[in-house]
Amino acid sequence: MPDPAGVTAALVPAFSAQLVRWQKSHGRHSLPWQNTRDPYRVWLSEIMLQQTQVATVLDYYTRFLQRFPTVVDLALAKPDEVLGLWSGLGYYSRARNLHRCAQDVVRLHGGQFPQTAERLQTLSGIGPSTAAAIASFCFSERVAILDGNVKRVLTRLTAFSGDLASNAQERTLLGMATELLPRRNLREDMPRYTQGIMDLGATICTSRQPSCLLCPVQTLCLGLASGAPERFPIKTRKLKRSALSLSLLWAERSDGAVWLERRPVTGIWGGLYCFPVFAGEDELLAALPASLQDRLQAVPPFVHVLTHKDLRLSPMRLVLSARPARALQLPEDGAWFGRDDWIVLGLPAPIRKLLGG
Repeated sequence: MPDPAGVTAALVPAFSAQLVRWQKSHGRHSLPWQNTRDPYRVWLSEIMLQQTQVATVLDYYTRFLQRFPTVVDLALAKPDEVLGLWSGLGYYSRARNLHRCAQDVVRLHGGQFPQTAERLQTLSGIGPSTAAAIASFCFSERVAILDGNVKRVLTRLTAFSGDLASNAQERTLLGMATELLPRRNLREDMPRYTQGIMDLGATICTSRQPSCLLCPVQTLCLGLASGAPERFPIKTRKLKRSALSLSLLWAERSDGAVWLERRPVTGIWGGLYCFPVFAGEDELLAALPASLQDRLQAVPPFVHVLTHKDLRLSPMRLVLSARPARALQLPEDGAWFGRDDWIVLGLPAPIRKLLGG
């Protein structure tokens, strides 16, 4: 691997200057969380964009701001309302941390976000890269983000062959990223540089088939010079996909109300409302009185894909009149919810889809 310090020194200040110029004329400028120095809006977008595509986030972001226009509004919300608006976006711990963070900003900081990356990281759910993005975009702090797009750009730019599965190698890359940051006119250039490096990774320096001919820093890129920019970044540790089969009891009264219970905070669909979940059909049947088992209707099973796990879901529908519903012994942490009630709850995406909401 080339000497990181020497490689970085050769790129300063050409890289940041060219990237800033490119972002002004060719970068993205129309996303709803851009062109603002409001840390609430930037923070909200950064949390939503973790592990999630921009196209998916757009509608959620708009709905969140309509309901919670300020961090104070979010802090005062009920947890179920926050999870309800988040429903379908996945990684629900983000929503719980989002709510806790808003409450901390109000309680500990008078409703004002801290202005440095170091202090931002003391808040729930804000890690180093998110903190750096907020501090850079909103307060022009000279601090480097290191999300997936940025890692890809920088490892290709520098032909960084260190294995990013190693924390030590990732720290080395962060040091290089910091050295490449602008050094002058930080108020204007830091937000534009940060946006530019994100834009470059998202639109040109993509994982597959990067558009190197369109890249504003192609003449500086050691990965391109090597003839194989796609081999960077290098990360050997791979998360293996797994599968889990679950049976769901879809209990519904004749008036349309459905039984939902809150999931444990940890694990799949943590903190959301859901149909009762069983490890298999035998376990589901064992939970029902014998008099109700012949009322079950099998719903075609389907697979719900999570990032590293395939959920094989087999719903069993049970439609009940009022008297049999009373005979159904269900956990105390659930309740019957009519459509007007469940539609605003935090529900897993496959449950909401089954219910038609």
